[in-house]
Amino acid sequence: MTLRASFEYALGDARFDVDLRAENELLVLYGHSGAGKTVTLQVLAGLARPDRGRIEIAGRTVFDGDRGIDLPPQQRRTGYVLQEATLFPHLSVRDNVLIGLERNEQARSRFEELRELLGIGELDERRPHEISGGQQQRVALARALVRPVDVLLLDEPFSALDEVLREDLRRELKRLQRDLDLPIVFVTHDLREAHLLADSIAVIEDGRVLQLAARHEVFRRPSSRRVAELTGVRNLFDGAVEGDRVTVAGLALRVPPDGHADGPVHIGIRSERVNLRRIDPSGELPENCMVATIVEDLEFGNTHTLRLRPEGAGPPVEVEVAARPYEVLGVASTARWVIELPADDLHVMRVQ
Repeated sequence: MTLRASFEYALGDARFDVDLRAENELLVLYGHSGAGKTVTLQVLAGLARPDRGRIEIAGRTVFDGDRGIDLPPQQRRTGYVLQEATLFPHLSVRDNVLIGLERNEQARSRFEELRELLGIGELDERRPHEISGGQQQRVALARALVRPVDVLLLDEPFSALDEVLREDLRRELKRLQRDLDLPIVFVTHDLREAHLLADSIAVIEDGRVLQLAARHEVFRRPSSRRVAELTGVRNLFDGAVEGDRVTVAGLALRVPPDGHADGPVHIGIRSERVNLRRIDPSGELPENCMVATIVEDLEFGNTHTLRLRPEGAGPPVEVEVAARPYEVLGVASTARWVIELPADDLHVMRVQ
């Protein structure tokens, strides 16, 4: 199944210009609070009417501003789950899922499948206050899926849960997506969650999709400096292209031969892609290397984030090192290092 949406929408002073597509995959809408992610879901679900554009779900046109098509939510075959489970407190799990469908044979049969698929088979007669937050979200998913749906819309459904429950439900969601074989659009402002879940990512800011691409493409090759900032690229430098080299703070770096025109550019490299080299800082340096001194060492869990200041030409650099390499290299006892910025990991972005 396929979701295609291209629309413009004005909400007060806010303007939305959204262009999305998803096959049978998990598409993450990623951006900070207020970026326009929830409004996008509301438009897809038919809860808000755009000013113009077209939305197509599983080959059916559910909105077309030019043709006057605007199907109501109940006809769009979308499942919608909010951040809070919003279950009826006085109803059992079974009644919450089947509300309004108690006599529908197909829905009852579908519920039996979902009980097993979502691991809620023992909860039929319990009330929402008698089950955990994670179980409540599973019930909310079942309620969204008990009717035939062609796309599932999830608005930060795990953000109110603790990290252990979130990990469990992320795994369940990935399995669910494979089993159901339909597009899932998942909203989050959590970069780690986006990385863990996404097949594709749409980076949204101020109501615009800045980049829509496969997860690895967005993280390794952001389309602009702003996308790089939003997706956690800490090493971002201004430079100038000269042939097959980019000069950054006086240091000439070889970059991938992507046909960059000469002139000003932004250069990015993720912290985990920078290398510490155990070679003599006083000797001749290999290509794309510089000498730098550690000025800050921050430990978090199983990783160390090192901030280094160059001794000569070159920019300040942040390096992320896992605990084991950190110990093997003896980083704690050595302040002066040769830093390598591998050419294949440098990403050049045109100044916009």
